[in-house]
Amino acid sequence: MLKMSIPTELIPICPDDGLPMTMNLRADENFVEDAGWKMAAKRYQDFLHSHRRKHVLYWELGVGMNTPVIIKFPFWRYTEENSNAYYACLNLGESGCSREISERSICLNADIGQVLRDLL
Repeated sequence: MLKMSIPTELIPICPDDGLPMTMNLRADENFVEDAGWKMAAKRYQDFLHSHRRKHVLYWELGVGMNTPVIIKFPFWRYTEENSNAYYACLNLGESGCSREISERSICLNADIGQVLRDLL
């Protein structure tokens, strides 16, 4: 069994309070939506909106149900609204799509790293 852990000495320490730093994930009240995050979110929304009616593949890699309103649900909605759109999901343990787009979807319940290595 592969041990999925990081040695303690490799965890960055906050220069302000000396506590171990964590990733900026929507896991608790500490998620930061600063100006940079908001600009990136706007670029992402603009990109999605500008491609809504084009031939497009919405390819979701490893997105779970932590915040499905950011990637998963918009991809499903845009695929449903655009007959030229297709949806692909690659996620070990959380692969799936809505019933409405199942005919234009492929959902792979597999390890992303292994699938990408196999493609190479």
